Amino acid sequence: MITEQKSVAFHTLGCKLNFSETSTIARLFYEKGFQKKQFTEAADVYVINTCSVTENADKECKSIVKSALTLNPDAFIAVVGCYAQLKPEEIARIEGVDVVLGATEKFKLLNYINLSQKNTHALIHNCEIAEADFFVDSFSVGDRTRSFLKVQDGCDYSCTFCTIPLARGKSRSDTIENVINNANKIADLGVKEIVLTGVNIGDFGHGQFLDSEKKKHKHFNFLDLITELDKVDKVKRFRISSIEPNLLKDEIIEFVANSKKFAPHFHIPLQSGSNQLLGLMKRRYKKELYSDRISKIKQLMPNCCIGVDVIVGFPGETEELFLETYNFLNELPISYLHVFTYSERDNTEAIALPGSVPINIRKQRNKMLRVLSAKKIRAFYQSQLEKTASVIFENENKNGTIFGFTENYVKVGAPYSDELCNQLTKVKLVSFDEEGTLKAELVKEPVN
Repeated sequence: MITEQKSVAFHTLGCKLNFSETSTIARLFYEKGFQKKQFTEAADVYVINTCSVTENADKECKSIVKSALTLNPDAFIAVVGCYAQLKPEEIARIEGVDVVLGATEKFKLLNYINLSQKNTHALIHNCEIAEADFFVDSFSVGDRTRSFLKVQDGCDYSCTFCTIPLARGKSRSDTIENVINNANKIADLGVKEIVLTGVNIGDFGHGQFLDSEKKKHKHFNFLDLITELDKVDKVKRFRISSIEPNLLKDEIIEFVANSKKFAPHFHIPLQSGSNQLLGLMKRRYKKELYSDRISKIKQLMPNCCIGVDVIVGFPGETEELFLETYNFLNELPISYLHVFTYSERDNTEAIALPGSVPINIRKQRNKMLRVLSAKKIRAFYQSQLEKTASVIFENENKNGTIFGFTENYVKVGAPYSDELCNQLTKVKLVSFDEEGTLKAELVKEPVN
């Protein structure tokens, strides 16, 4: 029997979407009287929310399970999420795992908890991914500065390197009304910034009926969503987590440029600067469209921060094609890169493509792009010196310094003060500090 004295700890791998879902699962436990524990503490239940993008997922999962059982050998171990949907049998073979839950079952985890004894063999509850055709809203709490709000799930795209459609199913969305309700709930908790998350949020509008009586699909899209969210008075700042370049329409860019709430910050996956490789990846754009999107953003928002996802070592990536990507990125006015080294994934088209790139070459190319990213970040930060900006400072005191992010995602530090915590504050960006962030001087008192 579950009692109020029982405790639970969570470990999340992967994306902002996973963090939002972990937080929602956690609230279900807390509502049943479970005590919150850190994953580094002894707990009765450990929940591991996995990621399908993580390299060496099996090895990583084994290590996390082992660390939990070191703290409490009798703990109930639940593994959920994308990797649990894709490779449930692989996880079930890990010693000490009690239950493995796939895409449709992870939010029902409490139904599978058994604290009387550990299972001799891990129980598996997952589904055919086509059954993952419903939307479960989620948002993260715990960090009073920012919250990740899930607005969309799944993906209808068929990129040849990606397992996410196999792990999360087809694209589906929340309703605009429910997203607004959740935004207000988050704001009531004292959170100042909301980050909109999903698998493919630019595809927002799929998978929901708004007029159930007529059973007629009302067409609403991501622009409709952000237009309505912009009217939510309680929220100080919204940020878009990531959006596909082919879905980042002029109207969205223009809206953000004129919005007082939506941050001038876009994260736009590129994956390759070679049209040949983009074709092999089955991406839905060419590099010319990507370049056009960047130009449009910088035309309307010169100080906008632009992040880029890029994959190195994809099958068929010759030295010439890699340098095409490198030079393309080098010339673009972007702010930073998230660099991923291609790794083979079961049940993807790319695994059968010819032209495998040796691992050592993949690593070299990754390093080259990380060096380029460091240069891009430095140049972007340099361009922001002497400018004023709005910062939401975080709650932590790090050796007398408080850190936060400007609306255009520049990390800044200032002398610590309790009065600055979780406040929207005007600052002037004055110099680089030793950690590569910018030092800030307050230009007026914090604004609530």
